[in-house]
Amino acid sequence: MNTKYAELKIEGKDPILLPLVRGTEGELAIDVSELYRKWGLLTCDPGYLSTGSCYSAISFIDGKNGILRYRGYNISDLAKRKVSFVETAWLLINGELPTKEERAYFRELLTTQEILHEGMLKFFDALPPNGDPMAILAAAIQCSSLYHPDLRSIDPKNFEAFMTAAAKLISKVRTVAAFSYKKSIGMPFEYPDPSLDYCSNFLHMMFSLPYKRYIAPPVIVEALNLFLMLHADHEQNCSTSTVRMVGSSRANLFDSVSAGISALSGPLHGGANREVIKMFKLIYDGKRTISGIIAKAKKKGGEKIPGLGHRIYRTYDPRAAILKEAVWKLSQEIKSTDPLLSIAQEMEERVTTDPYFIEKHLYPNIDFYSGILLRAIGIEEDMFTVMFAIARMAGWIAHWREGALDRHARIMRPRQIYTGLKERPIPER
Repeated sequence: MNTKYAELKIEGKDPILLPLVRGTEGELAIDVSELYRKWGLLTCDPGYLSTGSCYSAISFIDGKNGILRYRGYNISDLAKRKVSFVETAWLLINGELPTKEERAYFRELLTTQEILHEGMLKFFDALPPNGDPMAILAAAIQCSSLYHPDLRSIDPKNFEAFMTAAAKLISKVRTVAAFSYKKSIGMPFEYPDPSLDYCSNFLHMMFSLPYKRYIAPPVIVEALNLFLMLHADHEQNCSTSTVRMVGSSRANLFDSVSAGISALSGPLHGGANREVIKMFKLIYDGKRTISGIIAKAKKKGGEKIPGLGHRIYRTYDPRAAILKEAVWKLSQEIKSTDPLLSIAQEMEERVTTDPYFIEKHLYPNIDFYSGILLRAIGIEEDMFTVMFAIARMAGWIAHWREGALDRHARIMRPRQIYTGLKERPIPER
């Protein structure tokens, strides 16, 4: 195949030919990997808005047309077919939906790995009851890996060893999350029940009490599966790129995903749905109005409306459309409508018909409705970002493995454009 080139012209210098690379969906990119070594030039792209940091076959986003695919499967099709979170995790990690035998194998792995080492109970005992859930989660994942030293240096090419490590993380992250929640409300821990599926088991650990066992209704389990599936991966976002960058140093899987959890804890990444709920509550309490929020957003330098707009999508986030439908369906089935839902619907109607927001491509993203769905499930706001982390664990593991298996991968080492002082002498003191 003939390589095509882009020509870079700099005044006073000979033209530079840079190879073009094209993805399977037609994305065209300029390969600048040799730009500094051969010509002493850097590219400047703060925020990496126009930079492809790696080659990946895991998820694909077409922001212009509002398309998201996992390993070639459209997210809408996965939702319609009710593909579970566990099946999605297998798909992301291994590239194909699991067969009946693989589903049974993976479920067994998850079940055998769900219990925390008893030594971890001392870890939880030492935590303050009001500790930040995401900080606890990141620390607990690293701490739990100390009880499994053999898995801190796994070979990603060893299928069984790697899937065991993956199952430990995917299974234990929900146990850690549930235990940290129980710690925060001063209630005793509820151990996993091996007879339950992934989502039912998590809800059992979250909401069962010593005197009253919680049995999640099927509609709640289905809603949680959908939430986790929709949040499982999203290309090279901040936390996923963090996992890949840390992993590029050959840091082990546990340490890499712990870094991802820390990245996700930031309010601009994983905490956005909490900000959406906070806004809806202020409107419900009469402290703010939809009209006032919209008017303020339109002012030059005005505040952004949480849950609207996306770095990649230039149209309606496909995950938001699925969640919106799911929230209404769940409300009808449990016969309980969150008053914030009508506020969300009214705000959506206002902004999606307003020329200002249409022109700026500010449509609802996944955070606009995800918080309302979690509230319907019974999840408190302090746990919202933790729920995101449980879901994204599947994608992080898949990306870490892909990076580790890439024989052309190097340690990631971005450059900078230095804007500080030039060399100067130290003054007499």
